[in-house]
Amino acid sequence: MGTVTLPLVVGVDGSDSSLTAVGWAVDEAVRHGAPMRLVYASLWERYELGLPSVGLGRPSEQVLAEHIVASAADRAERRNPDVKVTTDIIPEDPVAALVHESGQAITLVTGSRGRGEVKGLLLGSVGLAVSARAHCPVIVVRGDPAGLAGTHERILLGIGDADDTSTEAVRFAFREAEVRGCVLDVVHAWRRPAFDRNGNRIGTGGPADTYAERASAVVDARLKAAIAEYPHVRTRPATPEGPAAKVLVDRSAAADLVIVGARRRTSAFGFQLGRVSHALLHHARCPVAVVPERQ
Repeated sequence: MGTVTLPLVVGVDGSDSSLTAVGWAVDEAVRHGAPMRLVYASLWERYELGLPSVGLGRPSEQVLAEHIVASAADRAERRNPDVKVTTDIIPEDPVAALVHESGQAITLVTGSRGRGEVKGLLLGSVGLAVSARAHCPVIVVRGDPAGLAGTHERILLGIGDADDTSTEAVRFAFREAEVRGCVLDVVHAWRRPAFDRNGNRIGTGGPADTYAERASAVVDARLKAAIAEYPHVRTRPATPEGPAAKVLVDRSAAADLVIVGARRRTSAFGFQLGRVSHALLHHARCPVAVVPERQ
């Protein structure tokens, strides 16, 4: 028996954002030789029981759902008819359904805003929640036309401290760079501490070289295994001084994809993403991949 290739799952809801995500995901599926699964999820069965039906007694939301997945599948076929596409309509909460789907997907793709969400909203609630809880890498398709079109021919990997960046994120970035045949920019931003170990304030003229060297050592250590595994990927490490979120958001303007790892934490409000992931998902100028650390 041959190896089963997991699909690239795309959450669709009929919004312009989700249709943009479908087109982007088709290209990603081609790069990885993967099939696509288009999923529409809604609790329509619960809230439309007392509403008028359309057509042959079917609830109007079901008719809408069928139209949405058919339109998304048509968009995918027109983009590349060689990609195998399947569709599904799931009568469940969208976040719960997509998180469940992520357990059997190579990647989960969503748009940046959902149907009916407030105009001007930086990131839809479903995309944010799924990014915080999915079992596989999540790519939120957002950004300016150049970033969406992939014209920069480079991707960006943000490296955090040793406990912030998963090995999976590094390998994911190298795989993406390899299949795209593009440069991998690796950035580890650093900031000198305000106080030394003795509690004394460090002046602005502190030992910057020391912190830069430590940052370079972190990058070298995190990339060593992946460089050996993907020797043909061209990497360009950088260790700028500054807040990581701002550095990566600024540099996303020259990238086709920005990738960060996610060591999720729980709180009274449930799963949460770190500040860097959160900032990128709201402000990046290109699609953002959030790669969970293996538990």
